Amino acid sequence: MMAWLWLLVPLTPLLLILPTLYWQRATRWIWLAPLPAGVLALLQPDSLRLPGLWPGARWGLPDDTALALLVFTAGLWLLAGLFAVWNQAADSRRRRFWLFWLLALSGNLLLLIAQDGASFYVGFTLMSLSAFGLVIHSGKTEARRAGRLYLQLAIMGELLLFMGLMLRVHEAGGDMELAAWQGTPIGTATLICLLLGFGLKAGFWPLHIWLPAAHPAAPPAASAVLSGAMIKAGILGLSRFLPESSELIGGWLPLLAGIGLISAFFGVVVGLLQRRDKTVLAYSSVSQVGYLLFVLTLVLTADTPALAGLLLMLYVVHHGLAKGALFLGAGLVHEQRLPRWGWALMALPALALAGLPLTSGGAVKTLLKDQVEQAGMAQLIGVLTLGSASTLLLVSRALWLMWHSQPATRPTAPRLPVWLSWGLLCIAPVLLPWLWPELRQAMLNSLSIYASWALLWPLLLATLLMAVVIRFRVYRYWQHLRLPQPGLRFSLWARRWLQTRPLSADAPSLSAQMSTTVRLRALERRWNRLGEDVVSVSVWVIALAVLWLLI
Repeated sequence: MMAWLWLLVPLTPLLLILPTLYWQRATRWIWLAPLPAGVLALLQPDSLRLPGLWPGARWGLPDDTALALLVFTAGLWLLAGLFAVWNQAADSRRRRFWLFWLLALSGNLLLLIAQDGASFYVGFTLMSLSAFGLVIHSGKTEARRAGRLYLQLAIMGELLLFMGLMLRVHEAGGDMELAAWQGTPIGTATLICLLLGFGLKAGFWPLHIWLPAAHPAAPPAASAVLSGAMIKAGILGLSRFLPESSELIGGWLPLLAGIGLISAFFGVVVGLLQRRDKTVLAYSSVSQVGYLLFVLTLVLTADTPALAGLLLMLYVVHHGLAKGALFLGAGLVHEQRLPRWGWALMALPALALAGLPLTSGGAVKTLLKDQVEQAGMAQLIGVLTLGSASTLLLVSRALWLMWHSQPATRPTAPRLPVWLSWGLLCIAPVLLPWLWPELRQAMLNSLSIYASWALLWPLLLATLLMAVVIRFRVYRYWQHLRLPQPGLRFSLWARRWLQTRPLSADAPSLSAQMSTTVRLRALERRWNRLGEDVVSVSVWVIALAVLWLLI
């Protein structure tokens, strides 16, 4: 049924680049770019085969997990885009922002509908490299430094992922279908490449070093989609590329589960010591991605992988919406003082992340504990309970910093679309369980006396600890603590190493190198002048190629 409509999912953002660059009013409607993806997720046309691209190229929705993630991702990008339209309206660099925004959106949507490894890799790479433009958007020293680190690690991750992709294709006998890879054994080298490649994007410990630098530098809407949707692609990639059952992976699962739990608590401990709200939220993402990695290990070991896969999907959607609301709220707080009802809205996603009953967080936490018990790891229930209390401490620290960073006076209030997009994301953790049958059932199960108390007492404990900290000003003891910055040290070392490589004995002289450099720069400028509209030309070339494939 009209399978060719899947082309609209990644191509709609690309085709909007041309009017965005040359027609200023087009930016007002650019937030609708993810709309075709949401509509097609509801229509669910047949899968589209594209043998003209590469063998096995296929786009569509292979299962309900892909359907839910496509609806969630399109919705998050749509609301964040609506926020950005008005938030970036006075920005002189807004055209550059929208260029990278659309490129990253196209890649994010493509990897969700990809049913073959090559399509997934193309979408993943386009999303990862385009996000660099969002990180460095402001052009400040902090943004350039964060962007350099992000780009260094992104390129490293893409190379590792490409090696893993090629090895996976070889192991599958040349088959590119992701469904075929689920039953194909995996080798040690392939597994290491995929874990490092996808792990650098997901940002779990110790591959997280770019996250705390990138989020404070990026605009609020970019941080919302970066944390809410893009870093989840790393976890999704691991679940798609790894086989459902393998003796090799079985031996690695205890290590992966341990890394997930370390990441969950490492993000909390280090995040509590930060002095900027968006940095605290970044470490919160490191913590929550640790839980996602732990849930992924349950998927790979569960006797009923469908239930564990459902938990992973629900956790991704729950965390993405809550974290998107918090990052947009941080952007609002830096521009104006929020009214009391605004802070009440901000508290909803924060409490949902900690597992408050009657929210998506409470439902997901209950499902997670049930799955851990079924996996025979009941001894970890106490660890997960402690994790709920620590999560509330961390998000409370972020809200406390937001409260003290808001301006003293209340400037002109944002326009209605800004409040609408942010408000919908804030109430999503409360509305989602009633709109999603699987999540609604989990929420109802969490309302029993035993389950509700299991969710509430960690929150009460965290509240008591916060009262003690505020009453006795315990935070003064780490207020001026300077923490090590391994990401910055790595980035500066890599730059110095690349710029000061020793010359061999037969290397050309410095003057010869300078003359060569001048000639190359002149050639580069000449090609730049010829290719000023390279983006527009590329879009038309892609469009003509797609039409040729259809004909």
